[in-house]
Amino acid sequence: MKFARIFFLLIFFLAACQPISAPPTPAPLPSPSPVLPDLLSIPGEALQITPAPHTTPQALLNEAPLRPSFSASAEPSTLWRPPLYEAPLAISPYDHFYFTRPIAVNTVNWPLGDYRYGYYFPGLEVVHIGVDIDAQRGSPVLAAGPGRVIFTGYGLQLGRDDPADPYGQAVMIEHDFGYRGQALYTVYGHMDRVDVIRGQRAETGTQLGLVGNTGATTGPHLHFEVRVGSRYGSFQNPELWVTPPLGMGVLAGRMQEEDDDPITSLDVELIYQPTNKIYPARTYAGRTYSEPFFRENLARGDLPAGNYTLHFVYDSQEYFYPLTIQPGTVNYFTFHATKGFSTGLPTISNISGLTPAP
Repeated sequence: MKFARIFFLLIFFLAACQPISAPPTPAPLPSPSPVLPDLLSIPGEALQITPAPHTTPQALLNEAPLRPSFSASAEPSTLWRPPLYEAPLAISPYDHFYFTRPIAVNTVNWPLGDYRYGYYFPGLEVVHIGVDIDAQRGSPVLAAGPGRVIFTGYGLQLGRDDPADPYGQAVMIEHDFGYRGQALYTVYGHMDRVDVIRGQRAETGTQLGLVGNTGATTGPHLHFEVRVGSRYGSFQNPELWVTPPLGMGVLAGRMQEEDDDPITSLDVELIYQPTNKIYPARTYAGRTYSEPFFRENLARGDLPAGNYTLHFVYDSQEYFYPLTIQPGTVNYFTFHATKGFSTGLPTISNISGLTPAP
């Protein structure tokens, strides 16, 4: 049995690295109308947010998880989190927090520290294409947005009803809305039980099943993905698509070497100045799909609003850079090994579509 399990894991890891032929591009879909909350700052912080004048968040034109050990400072010391901003949320025209979280706020609903999007599986050169949420086994798995269930059960990766499928029991939803005219999909994997059927209508919060331990995994959790374009289209970092907790924001960054190649698998510390708490992050490990506007190779969500110091060591040199995280939006920075730091947004001419970074 142990040999068979390793064999199936290897099949998945190899399959996950292979390109998958996509079906014809679907008809353009509308973007959802964003919700702009009345209160975006937190007490004691002089943070100013100007809502974008657009009524829809337009993009500017310009797996088989394993259970790691990680630093306790990576996650909160209690299970309590503030409630989420209402989805869809777009403070700026380049934001697209279209989805709520697939796990309720009364339990763990944030990614495992070492299993964020774009990270290598520990000990393996295979890039993670979603996030893993360490919710308790049996916790309800909820639809992140409204749409139609287009897949249930075993076989999401292998294409056949096989309990050996790395995703285990999974659900895929094609959502009612799209992004830049392309369809949006969410994937929910490793469930012990599926409560919906193909073709069924799902609303935000519809129970899809229960957190489980099926497929290629060494412990119960939920694997969650966002895909754009087709059911086997561009994978996206879910932390740029799901609403953050109230008073918290998201950081996206693009870090490049001297020759403009992305800096890969670099550990970065975000030091929250009011408490000196460290929020770790890591640049993507390889050629991973990035959001088309930011073209990021680092993203970290659930950051309390306020002032931070960005700290890392690159090419034997230690760097420190001050950053401010605004709540309810994506905050952005760039670092280039010869040009230094910037918090300016990407230029319009850089963006041509959903392509792997760089």
